[in-house]
Amino acid sequence: MSSSAGRDAQSEIYRDGVAGRRPRIPVGYPQLERAAQRRLSRAAFAYIAGSAGLERTADANTEAFRRRRIVPRVLRDVSARDLSVELFGVRRPTPLLLAPIGVLELARRGGDAAAARAAAALGVPAVLSNQASQPMEEVVGAMEDVAPAASRWFQLYWSSSRDLVASLVERAERSGCEAIVVTLDTHVLGWRPRDLALGYLPFSRGLGIAQYTSDPVFQQLVRERATVASGPRPTPTPAAVAAFASMLRHHPGPLREKLRSGEPLAAVETFLDVFADPSLTWDDLAFLREHTRLPIVLKGVLHPDDARRALDAGVDAVQVSNHGGRQIDGEVAALDALPGVVAAVDGRVPVIFDSGIRGGADAAIALALGARAVAIGRPYAYALAVAGEAGVRELLRNTIAELDITLGLAGVRSVAELDAGILSPTPAPVAH
Repeated sequence: MSSSAGRDAQSEIYRDGVAGRRPRIPVGYPQLERAAQRRLSRAAFAYIAGSAGLERTADANTEAFRRRRIVPRVLRDVSARDLSVELFGVRRPTPLLLAPIGVLELARRGGDAAAARAAAALGVPAVLSNQASQPMEEVVGAMEDVAPAASRWFQLYWSSSRDLVASLVERAERSGCEAIVVTLDTHVLGWRPRDLALGYLPFSRGLGIAQYTSDPVFQQLVRERATVASGPRPTPTPAAVAAFASMLRHHPGPLREKLRSGEPLAAVETFLDVFADPSLTWDDLAFLREHTRLPIVLKGVLHPDDARRALDAGVDAVQVSNHGGRQIDGEVAALDALPGVVAAVDGRVPVIFDSGIRGGADAAIALALGARAVAIGRPYAYALAVAGEAGVRELLRNTIAELDITLGLAGVRSVAELDAGILSPTPAPVAH
């Protein structure tokens, strides 16, 4: 990435301003969130913005960044800055990743492909969600149209069907994914009051299960379920009719065949049955290693002992994450857990970070605390809602620009030079 990424972005914005053109998306995160809320339905915003319980974990993620303070060093030659990082043997232009976010169609129709195209345009690896609304093959094709061999990884939710796990991983390999990111913290769905208050789970309406309905193993499970005689259905309500219509729209195939087979409803029921495996243990990772040659990333590691156990299991990276606060209320802030995990890993594998990144300065702080790369989540979902693919591209450009400017103003010439020495040794108190 050019050493002038920050200046280039500023110049573009200010030149457009002279011509009367404003940014496509609000530059500040609070304004971006409010703009997205105005665009989204009540249920869609609740699903994307909501977190577990009283949302104390989401607040803690933000507060953890507020407590860290950068202490700039001056009179250093920072005229040339290098944002690149090495990850899995590849030199990448920035340390940013596009985090997997499920059901992006809530933000924008075709949102999975749109966000991935934006990432491809800027050389940012896109982690394809297991809960996407478009099959991975379709999204990869969209990325290839923008940048051949664009970097993509695949997020795996470990299903209770081992055959399905193996099939998803095999498809990811065939699709050119560079890593498998196993999300560990969603074997039970978190208690999310915003969604519960609306009685809204997108998967129960057929949204966000395209990786499943496009999979041959899952399709066989659905056929088997659909052929089994079921008991009488309750009298339909208008809401139930609307939900069934949603299932029909989101299930592949001709409408007449979908109505005849009963597979759209069977697909939703099958998904809800096989989505997660709460019995998963460390021993099960051997199964995944037997079925893929790709690097394995364990996402959701917060305890140093779990990081050490991951090393013993032979994984290739760990990702410090609390799922953006969406799973456990009162959980440790991901940024507060990062230094302990970095110390436990001791440089033997990369540590990736997500949860609470709202801009380039946040990325700099996480990198200074030992992360090799950082993943952006909600901000790009909001940018997608506001301005589609162009909005995500602008969001990533702005984040890269702020990271570049933060390095320069802190007296740091490269991401590789970032360490805790740029941070105040005493965390600042957070005002309430």
